[in-house]
Amino acid sequence: MRIPFELAETVAAVVDEGTLDAAARRLHLTPSAVSQRIKALEEQLGRTVLVRSKPARATEAGAAIVRLARQLTLLEHDALAELGVGAEDAGALVAVPLAVNADSLATWFLAPLARLTERLPVVFELHRDDQDFTAGLLESGTVMGAVTSRATPVAGCRVSTLGTMRYEAVATPGFVDRWLAEEGALAAAPVVDFDRRDDLQSQWLAAQGVDPSRPPRHYVPASNDFATAIKLGLGWGLLPGLQSAGELASGGLVRLGGPPVDVALHWQQWNLRSPLLEAIAAEVLTEGRRVLAA
Repeated sequence: MRIPFELAETVAAVVDEGTLDAAARRLHLTPSAVSQRIKALEEQLGRTVLVRSKPARATEAGAAIVRLARQLTLLEHDALAELGVGAEDAGALVAVPLAVNADSLATWFLAPLARLTERLPVVFELHRDDQDFTAGLLESGTVMGAVTSRATPVAGCRVSTLGTMRYEAVATPGFVDRWLAEEGALAAAPVVDFDRRDDLQSQWLAAQGVDPSRPPRHYVPASNDFATAIKLGLGWGLLPGLQSAGELASGGLVRLGGPPVDVALHWQQWNLRSPLLEAIAAEVLTEGRRVLAA
C-alpha cells in the first residue's frame, strides 16, 4: 500500500488549520475536495484519521499520517534546495514546527532561531508546553524538534543533551519581611505557580518538610509574567538564574535557601538526514550549551 502525498498533506492541513474550510483555503481547493480526499484516504487505510470536532484533530492513525506529511515536506524542501530549484520563490520558505518549554522560550531559545532566519529560508511555528510534555508533540507528529526533559528518545527521534536549568526559590525583601519572618511561615506564605501542572514549587516545599497543599497560590501562566509577579512581591517562587541574576545582584530579590531544583533539558528531533533540521539542531545546541549549566 502507498499513501499519496497529496492525501497526507490534506490531513496535515486540516489538523493545522482546525477546519476543512480553512484547510481548503490553504490548499486552494474546495471544502468538498478536501472532504473527498480525507474520505478516500480513510477508505484506503480502513480507519478514521480525523475526529470531526472543532477544531478537527487527528486520531492515532491520523497522527501517523500528519507525521509522514511533515517529513515528506521537509525532505522535499531539502531536495529542492540541493537542486537549486525555487531559490527565488518566496513560497520556498518552509515552516518548521518546534516545541519548547516556557522558560527556555522566554530566556534563550529565540536567539538561535533569529540567527537561522538570517541565512535559511525558514519560518518557525512554536508550540509552548511544559518540558515534561513537549516530547508528546514529537510523538504525535505535531513538531519536528523539541526542548524536553525526556532523555529517552521518542520513537523515530534522536536526543542530544542541552544542559541544566537551575531554579532557586526567591522573593522580594519586602515579601520576606511580611510573610517569612517567623519559623514555619512557608505553610501560609503565598506562592506563585505557572499553572496547575507546575510542580517545581511543590518539590521545593516538600524538600523543606512543608505540605505543598497548604500555601495559597497565584497562577501566572506566562514565563515573563511569572517572573514579574515574583519581582513585584505577589508571592515567592522558583526562578532560573537567567531571570533572577540581575535582581539578586541588586538586592531586588533574595534567596530563600534550601536546595535548588535542577531540570535537565534535552533536544529531540526526527531522526532524518535533513540539512535544514541539522542546521536548526546545531544552532539550538550551541546556544543551549552556552547558557545552561553543564
